[in-house]
Amino acid sequence: MLPEGYETDSVVQLETNLDDVTAETLGHVSERLRESGALDVWLTPIQMKKHRPGVLLAILCERDKVEIMSNLVFRETGAFGLRISEVTRLKLRRDFIDVETIYGPITVKRGFRGKELLQLAPEFESCRALSIASGQPLQRIYDAARNAATRLYPPLP
Repeated sequence: MLPEGYETDSVVQLETNLDDVTAETLGHVSERLRESGALDVWLTPIQMKKHRPGVLLAILCERDKVEIMSNLVFRETGAFGLRISEVTRLKLRRDFIDVETIYGPITVKRGFRGKELLQLAPEFESCRALSIASGQPLQRIYDAARNAATRLYPPLP
């Protein structure tokens, strides 16, 4: 049923709708969730009952982190419930390489389907650190890394 050549795994998605939490609290909770092991956290604006604007808080985590994530959400927000779903992720196999640029080395993530290279993405923190160290704009560092990686691993025709 799933396409071949990709990696898969199962993770848990927790969701709750919130309409009584400040933007500052949402930022705080998102940060705490990530620090506590969430694989991803996102906030989506939604329309709730009685035409109230709200936010959908969604969290992806490993199964063994559900209790930690749940406790955090209940303690830090006005949530009275969480929806919990197990989801299958389709993923590219990943590795990391360092490419040399005129500004210095940058780490680049590569994504493969089987042996086929599909993605090249400079790592943000690597680009950010070199931007600060060199005084060059972040976008210039990012572009240099992407160009260096593409020269080494050109796209397939």
